[in-house]
Amino acid sequence: MSLLGLDVGTTGCKAILFDREGRILGSAYREYPLLQPRPGWIELDPEAVWRAVKECILEVSQGVADRVTALSTSVLGEAVTAIGGDGKPLGNSIVGFDQRGIAEVQWWAEVLGRERIFAITGQPLQQNYTINKIMWWRKHCPEVFHETQRFLCYGDLILMKLGLPPTIDYSMAARTMAFDVHEKRWSPEILSRAQIDERLLPEVQPSGTPVGEIPRPIAQGLGLPPGVVAVVGGHDQPCGALGAGITREGRAMYAIGTVECITLALDRFHHALGAMGFPCYPHTVPELFVTMGYNFTGGSLLRWYRDTFAQDAVAEAQKAGRDAYDLILADLPEGPSPLFVLPHFVGTGTPWLDPSAKGAILGLTLGTRRQDLVKAILEGVTYEMAVNLKYMAQAGVKVEELRAIGGGAKSPAWLALKADILGRSIKSLNVSEAAGLGAALLAGYGTGLYPTLATATEELIAVKETFQPRPEQVEKYRKKLATYERIYPAVKGLGPL
Repeated sequence: MSLLGLDVGTTGCKAILFDREGRILGSAYREYPLLQPRPGWIELDPEAVWRAVKECILEVSQGVADRVTALSTSVLGEAVTAIGGDGKPLGNSIVGFDQRGIAEVQWWAEVLGRERIFAITGQPLQQNYTINKIMWWRKHCPEVFHETQRFLCYGDLILMKLGLPPTIDYSMAARTMAFDVHEKRWSPEILSRAQIDERLLPEVQPSGTPVGEIPRPIAQGLGLPPGVVAVVGGHDQPCGALGAGITREGRAMYAIGTVECITLALDRFHHALGAMGFPCYPHTVPELFVTMGYNFTGGSLLRWYRDTFAQDAVAEAQKAGRDAYDLILADLPEGPSPLFVLPHFVGTGTPWLDPSAKGAILGLTLGTRRQDLVKAILEGVTYEMAVNLKYMAQAGVKVEELRAIGGGAKSPAWLALKADILGRSIKSLNVSEAAGLGAALLAGYGTGLYPTLATATEELIAVKETFQPRPEQVEKYRKKLATYERIYPAVKGLGPL
């Protein structure tokens, strides 16, 4: 018996097979490109994504003795696809951080108001939400809007591709900014203002709800046995939080990947978060909410450095059969870098929610070394998360335990640096694929394998190592952080660049 977790992200997807104890039996990964047909437009080809998902399922299902019994999904937020009457996409998906929808933000602020929107949806008003993309289609591409039978996010789209009714969970529905997080239904008030018929949206069910067995012909085409049950999954950050054991208030997941994100479990809705720029919406765990602080740039900034300034390290690594990042991160200075990097290369994320913000590098001199810039990149994304934690605390929400996941969590040096900057301990886990595990846990929960998600996580997920902040470094970084907090207001004050 095994459980299949599908982790569908912005630039790639994974299919990961787990046994009942959460051990990985097999995995497969495929990438797909982000498309930018015009400045500010960021899209995915939904058929390319589905092909990648199919290839991953086929690869991971071959040669595994344990019979797959259920699957579920962890998916990127907000991205939306218009589906025609024949069940095929009418074009590319619009991704959340695509700039379309900015005009709708001001419209919503005037028509309904930021406070009312947060009170209903648990989302601070910004351009990235699904409903703004749908409104953009109606205004600028009416032929697409009127031909659309359903607007689907990626979890419900994959269920449709599996031959089942497209069904969205509470956490993903909330990321559309059209969902009432208290009534657990599509919001009539939001939809009527947006002039969107509820019938254009998928059915909503809690995470962990079984949708049905995958039809035999489709299962055979994917290399799956008959009888595999598809279960409603969730938004990638709450799914990852579940896979990291974030099933009670005070625990938080620190995802260190392309996007840096801290996701905190809450036992109730916190109104004060909205005024500070943070969301508050349903967890994938029943009866819980989550909030999250995030920076879109994250680990992609180090990749930008690699591709722009470190081709010699890439070439050397290829010759030596090593990872280029091992060479890039070698010989970093022990203390804080003399530079500051403002990691707003694709806007800010929380708490500023400024899509037009730009990145900055400050403190350059003729004596600046490569290692200074690399260290500053690592520090900058962590300074940003320290600011997020500060603002969360001011909203009355505090983190008691911080658990790290993602590619960056595999580096002890990186976790030690983050502990120093944040001034708090960070725990690494025995989990290497938290989002995939979260999806697999939902699959198991939905088919009765686990009586509750909380007991399953306590049984399967354990702390591997704790990184404590070093007092001498904490004091140095406390002073640097005070300077860092002044940079974004100063850069923003310059106006458009």
